[in-house]
Amino acid sequence: MNTTMNNWKDTFINFFKNEDIKKDVRQVIQPIFSMIYNEIYLYIWIICVYNVFFIFVILAMFLILLRIMYNQKLIYNHTI
Repeated sequence: MNTTMNNWKDTFINFFKNEDIKKDVRQVIQPIFSMIYNEIYLYIWIICVYNVFFIFVILAMFLILLRIMYNQKLIYNHTI
């Protein structure tokens, strides 16, 4: 079983050592990747904008929490 796997692996590696085959595979795959990228391009931007917005929301919540904690500390110090 292991020799069969090594044989397939070696065959596959030797197959792609040829530069002409590499170019042909790239030419076949490039339109497919281009089409996929064009389909998901908008969703990628939406995810990026969402992440930036989410980071700002987290920072705002952190600042509000710090302000509340600071105010609680002032109230606690005045009561003692």
